[in-house]
Amino acid sequence: MAPTVVRDGPFRLFFFSREETRIHVHVAHPDGEAKFWLTPQVDLASHIGLSAKQCHEAQIVVEAHIEEIRNAWHHHFGS
Repeated sequence: MAPTVVRDGPFRLFFFSREETRIHVHVAHPDGEAKFWLTPQVDLASHIGLSAKQCHEAQIVVEAHIEEIRNAWHHHFGS
C-alpha cells in the first residue's frame, strides 16, 4: 500500500506501508522518483530519472508540505 499524501503540480508525495521506520517520503514525477528523509532535516536520500533541477523542485515541494507529510505519517503508522 502506498498512500498518497499530497499532489502538487507534477509531483505525487507518498510512502509505502511496509518500509523502514525512519520518517521519509517518496516523490513520484513523470520522469522518475526521489526519496527524501525528513529528519533531522529534509534531505535527498536517493533518486532515479530526475535531473538535479527536478530533485531541487521536489525538495521545495516536500518542504512546503512538511507538516502534512508528518501528520499523515503519524496517522498512518500510529507513531
